[in-house]
Amino acid sequence: MQMSPGLVGMFVLVAVLIWVVASFNKLVVQRTRVQNAWAEIDVQLKRRHDLIPNLVEAVRGYMEHERVTLESVTQARAQALAAGKNVRQRSDAEAALTAALGKFFAVAENYPQLRAVESVQLLQEQLTSTENRIAYARQFYNDEVMDYNAARSTFPRNLFAGLLGFSPSAMFTAADADRANVQVKA
Repeated sequence: MQMSPGLVGMFVLVAVLIWVVASFNKLVVQRTRVQNAWAEIDVQLKRRHDLIPNLVEAVRGYMEHERVTLESVTQARAQALAAGKNVRQRSDAEAALTAALGKFFAVAENYPQLRAVESVQLLQEQLTSTENRIAYARQFYNDEVMDYNAARSTFPRNLFAGLLGFSPSAMFTAADADRANVQVKA
């Protein structure tokens, strides 16, 4: 029994169509996972942003001579809030905030009376816990972005991914300021 060329062509066309639909659905699922992972980062960053004003207010009286340090934390927070949803801009702004908080905590070590204030200790613990959550969420997000970008970039999906609106996603990276040691000069 021999199949007609038209029937073979139809089977090939149906197979290709099924593959395109399956590939499209896979990319949609992966893009949704990236969006979900970003939402988790956003939740943790909002938590950090909400804790910072309380911490600044709690230490303001003790660190009167460190106004510049307090203002840099407040300004970095404002820039992080204003960065919006662009991952690269947000990543840079959050890195600047992390650096400002690192300097703040290093300077705060020079004030032993702060360590005795329970509200400051609690806020520092909450911020440390939040930083750990942010690090985990960032790793999860970057893993999802890597999977999504790899799926949309591999052949033959890369031939139609861009045409169907699947653009690459950006990683949430640590800036060089995050990697550098905090330098405190007395």
